Amino acid sequence: MIAPANKPFLQLQSISKTFRRGGAETEVLHDISLDIANGEFISIIGHSGCGKSTLLNLIAGLTTVTTGAVLLEQHEVNEPGPERAVVFQNHSLLPWLTVYDNVRIAVDKVFAKTKSRAERHAWTLHNLDLVQMGHAKDKRPSEISGGMKQRVGIARALAMEPKVLLMDEPFGALDALTRAHLQDSVMQIHGRLGNTAIMITHDVDEAVLLSDRIVMMTNGPSARIGEVLDVKLPRPRNRLELVSDPHYIHAREAVLKFLYERHRYVEAA
Repeated sequence: MIAPANKPFLQLQSISKTFRRGGAETEVLHDISLDIANGEFISIIGHSGCGKSTLLNLIAGLTTVTTGAVLLEQHEVNEPGPERAVVFQNHSLLPWLTVYDNVRIAVDKVFAKTKSRAERHAWTLHNLDLVQMGHAKDKRPSEISGGMKQRVGIARALAMEPKVLLMDEPFGALDALTRAHLQDSVMQIHGRLGNTAIMITHDVDEAVLLSDRIVMMTNGPSARIGEVLDVKLPRPRNRLELVSDPHYIHAREAVLKFLYERHRYVEAA
């Protein structure tokens, strides 16, 4: 089903989320509304505890909303589904399976009825090649680096052909150089596939480099969207060329200003 031209691809409609423990209630998110177009790359940034991961879990269907709704192509999201694939900071690979089998298990789950065995094999290899991991297909997770594990996790998510790729700080546990290489890979893949991507991050430069828009969250509890910044940088993007680009510098400064100066005033605005 293709979303009507006048309707957003993904909609967050007045979402609030409250967690209950015993007799206590804590509202983590309050009245979150956002329309996301097909093919957009969105970053969500904010201080620890502002509910970024909770919001991602709501979109993934891993957690249910308290009030409001998540709509994907006008269909309400209330449970996990293969059209929304998640890449976590922890790669979550099965240690007893090879790199190939960690991706193949997702391919078999999604395409068992629609692709032949040979097609599933070819599709698994295609996605490993997409993240430059085809050479390590027979290795196990204990035999590859942290960055390589994340590449496999991304390959597994992409192999599901999701309509929305959800990433929860996917590069947070990596060293700076590996992180930069993976950021470049994700940019290239997004440019090639044109998939819709939503990423949680604490890294301002990462958000500006990768995103079409940056959603800035106020502090929790009862966090809300404080500001949404359009990143007006043409694609493809080159990190070295952007260092002195005035639009990049402006976007970076705007996010830093919000995070360190303005977020505390949003509620009073």
